[in-house]
Amino acid sequence: MIIEEIMTRDVVTIRPEQSLLDAAELMRSLDVGSLPVQESDRLIGMITDRDIVVRGLTDNDVAGKTVRDVMSEEVMYCRAGDQVESVATNMADLEMRRLPVVDDNKRLVGIVSLANMMHSKRSAAQTMGRGVATPH
Repeated sequence: MIIEEIMTRDVVTIRPEQSLLDAAELMRSLDVGSLPVQESDRLIGMITDRDIVVRGLTDNDVAGKTVRDVMSEEVMYCRAGDQVESVATNMADLEMRRLPVVDDNKRLVGIVSLANMMHSKRSAAQTMGRGVATPH
């Protein structure tokens, strides 16, 4: 089984010039903890609820901050044609609950998450669980 078969395709993105309030409101409305950051047609980062709290709220100057100010620029991703088991292992090793999925041109085509794994193959979910759902 490949990632393309289990990924979530309808991915909402945010632009880097948008405000942290925009990001927080969008996360709340979608009930998600992270958003891919896209500029033109390129994935340039990810912003999480943790980024907003840890990087955005620490100096009491939230009003002027944008997504670009607090996003993580180093984006880990997988490809649509990757095997589910190998991505599950990678996500467990990285202790990541979700990864953007890109095509051969590195264009965002989806997101794969722990929830996608849970509904795909029991062994993939168990592999990920060892890495991302283990108490520290």
